[in-house]
Amino acid sequence: MADADVVSPRRHAPPHLLGTLSPDEALGNVSALIGLPHVRTVSELDGFVDAYKHVAGATPTRGNLVPDAHVAAILFQHGVRTLYTNDCDFRKFQSLDVRDPFA
Repeated sequence: MADADVVSPRRHAPPHLLGTLSPDEALGNVSALIGLPHVRTVSELDGFVDAYKHVAGATPTRGNLVPDAHVAAILFQHGVRTLYTNDCDFRKFQSLDVRDPFA
C-alpha cells in the first residue's frame, strides 16, 4: 500500500466504521501491518521537492490531486514505476504505469 491512508483512513471510510477503534488499537494495527516481512514503508528522501516537480510536471496539481502527487513523488524517488490502483487520478502522472487491479 503506498498511501497516506494508513494514518488517515477517514478519507475513504464508510461513516459506520468511523470511530470504531481506539487510538491504541489503530496504532497496534498499523504496527502489525508494517511489521510484516513483505511490507516496506517508504517516505520522502533528500531531493523530494525536485522529485515532486518532476512528477507533477505540467499537471495542474491542486486540491485532491496534491496527496496523489505526494505519493507519486515518493514512489518515483524509490524507483517504483508500476502502481496497482483503481484511482484514475494517478494516471495523470507520467512517471507511473497505473494498472487497475480489478480489471
